[in-house]
Amino acid sequence: MRSNTLFVCQQCGHTYKKWVGQCINCQAWNSLVEQVVEPELGKKSAIEKGKASGKKLDFVKLSSVVPSDAKARLLTEFNDLNVVLGGGILMGSVSLLAGQPGIGKSTLLMQICAEVAKNHDVLYVSGEESAGQVKLRAERLGANSERLNFAASTSSNDIAKTIDTGEFDLVIVDSIQTLAMDEISSAPGTVSQVTNSGNLIIRAAKRTDTAVVIVGHVTKDGTLAGPKVLEHLVDVVLNFEGDRYGGFKTVRAVKNRFGSTNEVAIFEMLGSGLKEVQNPSAALLAERTNTDGSVILATLEGNRPILVEIQALATKTNFGYPKRTASGFDMNRLNLLIAVLERRTKLKLSDKDIFINVVGGMKLQDSAADLAVCMAIASAVAGRKLDESYVVFGEIGLGGEIRSAFRADQRIAEAKKLGFLHAIGPATVHDKFVVPAKDLRETLIRYVK
Repeated sequence: MRSNTLFVCQQCGHTYKKWVGQCINCQAWNSLVEQVVEPELGKKSAIEKGKASGKKLDFVKLSSVVPSDAKARLLTEFNDLNVVLGGGILMGSVSLLAGQPGIGKSTLLMQICAEVAKNHDVLYVSGEESAGQVKLRAERLGANSERLNFAASTSSNDIAKTIDTGEFDLVIVDSIQTLAMDEISSAPGTVSQVTNSGNLIIRAAKRTDTAVVIVGHVTKDGTLAGPKVLEHLVDVVLNFEGDRYGGFKTVRAVKNRFGSTNEVAIFEMLGSGLKEVQNPSAALLAERTNTDGSVILATLEGNRPILVEIQALATKTNFGYPKRTASGFDMNRLNLLIAVLERRTKLKLSDKDIFINVVGGMKLQDSAADLAVCMAIASAVAGRKLDESYVVFGEIGLGGEIRSAFRADQRIAEAKKLGFLHAIGPATVHDKFVVPAKDLRETLIRYVK
């Protein structure tokens, strides 16, 4: 019987009988790849037979099950990363690490291997690099343990078979997009290959209680490449974010079956590898100069309070349409805040190019950054400064009102620790350290001088 071909969207897995430019399901452009579909063998399904063809499941009393957290965890050399993972890498768990090319994924994993290999057998499988290339990185990072092993392979069948031997406590797979399953004819990186290869490795890890870390690629907009089902299959999804050319880098869990998703580990890249930043607030503010357009924000990265500098620059536009640029801050949110400033404070910004920068390469996801961004823009436009003894936090509503912020007590404690005298924040925070602010216009008039 002749095989058929279908066109499969690499973003959502939707199938088409012919090629189209845009997937109507997920709206992605040029994401369809032709794949061969094996013919049906003509056997009647269980539905056609009218009865199930399976067997009775073996079940146990839930009260007799030993929780997974009771098992030993593999600890890395990074205390904050252990916290992000829920206390370390759990035996039998499968973690997915995603990040931009060049961000430092392979460096981080090699440093994890170096620490774990002191007491456990570790296998590093690469589908992208040779043994010589990995050896050079291992020597630079001091990973010279006899219990650290390497294999180069792009066969998910071979990797799963190796995991099934139970010889290794930790297996690193770099990366899932390079793997192919022998039974599937499509190219590596396609939806079917990524899904089935991932499923094969995950089943092997669960059978042998082996910890597995899989590297995943990301798309141009920063989302994990491949089918969404891969994120559902694994136990932990880690995002490695930051500027690959400098600044701080963060690892946060967007999914974690064994711990919180509110923790974050902050690193900086040195010649000897990645190093944890113990006091990011002090490092971010070390080179600050108090000029117009500069405001200190008390923000949160996960559960960790951090003080970062928000810089704004306003220049007269040379074209009819003003330019808005943001580094480390959401552009849609910036446009909304500019509209609120124009409507509620009467600032004229329609003839100004506005640039926002979050110092240190940080990417803010905190709604309480609104007030600091607005004050930085107003300061830059008016050419006035905010007193350097103040930190700022608070969310801005469309009416110009200043709303409450999450975990205000931690933000205040971090500001006090670094020697600040006051905080401009929501009036709902009852603390002598906080100068209450209810309205954006009144706050700008009173404090931007």
